[in-house]
Amino acid sequence: MVEAIVLMNFLGGTAQNMEWYKSVKKQLLGIPGVVEVFGVLGGYDMVARIRAKDLDELTTIVTDKLRSNPGVESSQTLIVIF
Repeated sequence: MVEAIVLMNFLGGTAQNMEWYKSVKKQLLGIPGVVEVFGVLGGYDMVARIRAKDLDELTTIVTDKLRSNPGVESSQTLIVIF
């Protein structure tokens, strides 16, 4: 089992788009392997916690599912080690 935290920034990330962010959060929570999603303030717009069976599955979730969502400008994946 591999667990990761994914930090995401979205294009035009402002509080003015709060309803849009809430809809994106719902979409992300529908992706198998996405355990939690938080909208946050600071250097990132959203944080997701991912669980996958191995690094290959984690890579697929991050690159094919999370990063393919409209508006995702960048992400940083932190693999949990303990």
